[in-house]
Amino acid sequence: MILDPETILNGLGPWALGGLSLMIFIESGVLFPFLPGDSLLVTAGLLHEHLGLSVALIALCGFIAAVLGDSAGYFLGNRFGRRLFKPDARILKTEYLERAEAFYARYGGPALILGRFVPIVRTYVPLAAGASGYTYRRFLLWNVTGAALWAGGLTIIGSLLSGFPFITEHIDVLAIVIVIISVVPILIHALVERSKAKRLAAVDTSATTDRVDAVDAE
Repeated sequence: MILDPETILNGLGPWALGGLSLMIFIESGVLFPFLPGDSLLVTAGLLHEHLGLSVALIALCGFIAAVLGDSAGYFLGNRFGRRLFKPDARILKTEYLERAEAFYARYGGPALILGRFVPIVRTYVPLAAGASGYTYRRFLLWNVTGAALWAGGLTIIGSLLSGFPFITEHIDVLAIVIVIISVVPILIHALVERSKAKRLAAVDTSATTDRVDAVDAE
């Protein structure tokens, strides 16, 4: 599998750390959200001894790549805004940006931390922040905090899991579980919004019926 994190890291050999950093940067800032950033960090932490890398070094490189990637996304948003997106595009879909803008509008600066843990959203929230005119100084604070929690946390989790032989022998299953866990917030948000839309539609229908009944009564 081309996006299997274990295959990627083992295939890169001595370049594993550089490849991991590059993919995190691309996922974070070059508007390509379909790279396995979460599972790459966890798997790198899990295989750190096999790869000949320290947990601290993996976390540091992931952190730097994430900060630089989000900064690149911010400046793209600040410079180009929504002009890069089209409704029928394969990657730069308008709906992705709209989802990120709604997420950002709801949570503000902390969205840069929360969004870091949500696939697709973490790619476009920095761009939404830049397009909205959010000051870079404030952006950088949230960016650094989110990147530290994300890169450090996932790498440490991976290293802790390396003590369980079953997990080490079934990294492919772990990668799938990480993807599922990452997608759960998106599904919950979609269900909540769908429920709200149904309630609003029901209220509008009820109000319309009441107005019709009132007119008929007159």
